[in-house]
Amino acid sequence: MIRKFVFATMMGGLLLGATACNTVRGAGDDLKSAANETEEAIN
Repeated sequence: MIRKFVFATMMGGLLLGATACNTVRGAGDDLKSAANETEEAIN
């Protein structure tokens, strides 16, 4: 249950972050950062 909550929260943050970035490189960096944060939260 907590994992689902963390995942949903991170995906919401990713969506907000993706709308804020202006370049493809920025989107890639945001995606990589979100993946790292999600991995750390799960571990």
